[in-house]
Amino acid sequence: MTDPIVPQVLAAATAVRVAGHAGAGGAPLAVHDPATGAAVTEVATGGPAEAAAALAAAKRAAAGWAATPVTDRAAALRAVADTVEQLAGGDEWPALITRETGKRLAEARAELGLTVAYFRITADLLERQRTERFDVVPGIRHEVDVRPLGVAAVLTPWNFPVSIPARKIAPAVAAGCPVLFKPSELAPLSSMVLADVCARHLPAGLLSTVLGTPGDVVTPWLTDPAVRVVSFTGSTRVGRLVAAQAAPHFLRTVLELGGCAPFVVLPDADPQAAAETLVVAKYRNNGQSCIAANQVFVAAEVAGDFVDAFVAATRALRVGDPTDPATDLGPLAPAGDPARMAAIVADAVDRGARAVTADAPLPAAGHYAAPTVLLDAPAGSRAMTEEIFGPVAPVHVYRDLAEVLRLHHATGYGLAGYVCGTDLDAARAVAGRLRAGIVGINTGTPNTPWVPFGGLGESGLGYEGGRPGLETFQSFASVAARPVQG
Repeated sequence: MTDPIVPQVLAAATAVRVAGHAGAGGAPLAVHDPATGAAVTEVATGGPAEAAAALAAAKRAAAGWAATPVTDRAAALRAVADTVEQLAGGDEWPALITRETGKRLAEARAELGLTVAYFRITADLLERQRTERFDVVPGIRHEVDVRPLGVAAVLTPWNFPVSIPARKIAPAVAAGCPVLFKPSELAPLSSMVLADVCARHLPAGLLSTVLGTPGDVVTPWLTDPAVRVVSFTGSTRVGRLVAAQAAPHFLRTVLELGGCAPFVVLPDADPQAAAETLVVAKYRNNGQSCIAANQVFVAAEVAGDFVDAFVAATRALRVGDPTDPATDLGPLAPAGDPARMAAIVADAVDRGARAVTADAPLPAAGHYAAPTVLLDAPAGSRAMTEEIFGPVAPVHVYRDLAEVLRLHHATGYGLAGYVCGTDLDAARAVAGRLRAGIVGINTGTPNTPWVPFGGLGESGLGYEGGRPGLETFQSFASVAARPVQG
C-alpha cells in the first residue's frame, strides 16, 4: 500500500507527538543504520515541557475515554490493526524497521504481523471480559466493577520497536487508560510510525509520544499522581531504576527484563530437529531478543550428532545486508555490540572453550558479528552466565539434569526456556522445573499474543499478553448491594 505516513515521519524531524503542543525542547538525536554505520536522519527530542504537555493531554483525555463503551474501544483497536496490516503490505515501514534495527526484511514484516495480532486479539479479549456477579450471601448481590487504572507510562526498547509498544499500548487503550509513550533512542522512527497510525483512530491526547532523556521525560511522568502504571521492557539494570522510581508512588509496575534462557536437549531428542529448533531460538532477530536461547545444554547421549548438526547449520548462515533476501543474519544495532560479542567469545576460549564460526567473511562496514558456537563452554564463563543478546551459542554437555537446573537457576534470570525431546510428557516435566515465564518444547517461537508472558527473578515482574496483560491496566472494585425493603 502506498501511504505517506513514513515519509511524513521522516520529514517531521521530531520524535514528539503531543496533541496541542508544537515544537521539541530536547537535543537533536541522530539515528544510525547498523548495516552501514551511516546516519538515517536526525530527529528533535522532547524535554520537560513536552513531558508536561503529554501529561496534561493524558489528563484531558482520561475521563472521556474511560466512559467510552467497550465496543467502541475495541473498534478503535481493530481500526489501528487494519491500518498496520495495510502498511505492512508495502515496503516503506518494513524497510525503516530494518534500517534502524538491522533485522532482516522478512523479520520486520513478521514484526508488523505480530503488531496487528496484538491489537486485534486485545480487542477480542476486551469484548469477552464480563462483569462478574455473585449471589453467595443471602439478600446481597456482589458485583466486580472493572475500571481503568489510570494514566499509563510505556517505555520500550529498540529490538522490536513496533510490536513491543503494541503489546503495551493495545491493552492500556483497551482498558481505558491514556498512554505516555517513550520509545528507544536507537529506533524511534519505526515507533513514531505506529504512534501516527494510532493517532488516526484514537481521540486526541490518548497517546502522547515523547523521546528524550529519562530525567527530562520519564521522571516527571512517574512522579505525577495521575500516572498509576508503568510498563517497561529493557535491561535488568535499567529495570531496577524504573522500579526504584515507581516504588515511592506505589505504581503498578510491569518489567520485562533480561534473560539467560536455557536450551535443554534431552537424551531422547532428535539431534537434527533439536539443532534446527536452536537455529531459530538462537539466531532469530540476529540473536538480539530477550527470549533468545542462551545456555545450550545437550545430553551426552546425543551430543555428537547434535553438535555436528548445529555447527553445520551455523557455518551455513550468511551474514550481510539485511535487505538481501539471501541474508540469514544482519548487523547488531548498538555500535558496541560486535566488540562485546568478541569479548564474550574470548572469555570462553580463555577458559577452555573451542570457537567455531561461519567461514564467510563479514561485511567491511557496519556492526556485524560472526555467528559463533562455543563448544565445551565452561560453566563459569560469561557466555553461560550473562545475557548474550547476540549470535553466540555456548554449548555445554551434561550427564545429570540436576547440573542443568543448578547452572540455570544460578543466573538469577527467569524469562524463557526451551526443551527438546521425543517424549512430550518427560519434556513437559522438565519444562515445569525451569524458572521461566515462557517455555518452548520442540519450538523456537513459543510466544503468542493470546497467552501471558512475564519474567521471574532478575527477569522482571508482571505480565503482558493474554488476559493478564489486559488486567495490568485495570482496577477492580467489589460492590456489595442489599435491596432496601420498602
